[in-house]
Amino acid sequence: MAYRNPIPTVDIILEFEGQGILLIERKNEPHGWALPGGYVDYGESLEQAAIREAKEEIGLDVKITRQFHTYSEPTRDPRQHTVSTVFIVQARGRPRSGDDAAKVAFFPRDSLPTPLCFDHGQILEDYIRGRY
Repeated sequence: MAYRNPIPTVDIILEFEGQGILLIERKNEPHGWALPGGYVDYGESLEQAAIREAKEEIGLDVKITRQFHTYSEPTRDPRQHTVSTVFIVQARGRPRSGDDAAKVAFFPRDSLPTPLCFDHGQILEDYIRGRY
């Protein structure tokens, strides 16, 4: 019997004081603005995946300050059923696009692009409103 299981992913929230929340413009489908993140590799913890994805996508070494929340709505990713654990991180330096990111940009909390990819609009609404 073949089992179908959700795929674990991670996303990160990085907010620089005075600049806003960092988002990436995705190179791949679905196109649009999103939080940095991606798939967890086999043998990797969620925390390791978040740190690796930050380095690959935005070129920064990040420090996880806390786990925010896990999002598991089966339709959150149009490609397949994923479960994403979101981390709030800190970093220094200047982000640059890499890997799956065509661009990186900061957006003030009250001027986020819409719509965001996946359920990232909901994630950021929860973050800004202090849920979880």
